Amino acid sequence: MDNLNTHTGASLYEAFPPDVARQLLDRLEFHFTPKHGSWLNIAEIELSVLARQCLNRRIPDKPFLIREVAAWQQNRNTAEAKVDWRFTAVDARIKLKRLYPTLSC
Repeated sequence: MDNLNTHTGASLYEAFPPDVARQLLDRLEFHFTPKHGSWLNIAEIELSVLARQCLNRRIPDKPFLIREVAAWQQNRNTAEAKVDWRFTAVDARIKLKRLYPTLSC
């Protein structure tokens, strides 16, 4: 999740009664994103790799899915697989040129 101030356990207590907020908090594990970098794109890339390498077939039931994803994750972690992020700021300026304001002197 991103680092918005609303993404904390306290925000659950503002939105729900205390007992419901506590139950929700017990089920959540917060993973905050890096301050810099396109974390959403990297997450999407990793999910795409999971889909291609592990989920590209019929999965008969939830326990089987859990075992398969755990084995895939273990292999990725053992191999220390990383996303090769190639989209630089220069690339962004070229690709997204139409979104940048034009200054006239």
